[in-house]
Amino acid sequence: MILLREEDIRSIIEAGEFLNSKGWVPATSGNISVLIDGNLIAITASGKHKGKLTERDIVIVNREGYKIYGEGKPSAEVLLHILIYKLFPNTKAVIHAHSPNATVISKIRKEHLKIKGYEILKAFEDISTHEEEIIIPVFENEQDMKNLSKKIGEILSTLKKEKLYGFLLEAHGIYTWSDSIEKALNYIEAFEFLFECELKLSRLI
Repeated sequence: MILLREEDIRSIIEAGEFLNSKGWVPATSGNISVLIDGNLIAITASGKHKGKLTERDIVIVNREGYKIYGEGKPSAEVLLHILIYKLFPNTKAVIHAHSPNATVISKIRKEHLKIKGYEILKAFEDISTHEEEIIIPVFENEQDMKNLSKKIGEILSTLKKEKLYGFLLEAHGIYTWSDSIEKALNYIEAFEFLFECELKLSRLI
């Protein structure tokens, strides 16, 4: 029988509580996953409030997205998590949040978002100066997750030489990833600051 490690359970629950405290996963939105070995992924179950997660709200899926342990139903967006783990092999955690800033900026930007000149860019790994630029792809959302993950995968594969730390789905928020859940949460927080600044600037220009 497959059992979730206590550290994985705690990390997902604490991440959900943090995201909820910031207002970035309203209602039952968002999802969180961690890689628990080379072939298995622990992910929040569909329809669960991220600020009230328990062990029973976490399921384990394989690399094809099939549930192999747990009571709930895997998040409908599990295929996007699997895609990220496949494209970025060092990834150990993926977070998807529905914050107002990420949602709004994804609706008004119809092409990939490029950001530079902010000191907080140093929050992202391998960036040592505010002069560097990151690209945040923006994708049109759709309900067919298999088709959506295929489209996103094709485009992300062409951008792998860029500094990529996340992408936006139109009217759907931000996906980010890293080699630990702690770093992924830092990235979410950095993105939130950047999006808020960009939105405020757009009203002044």
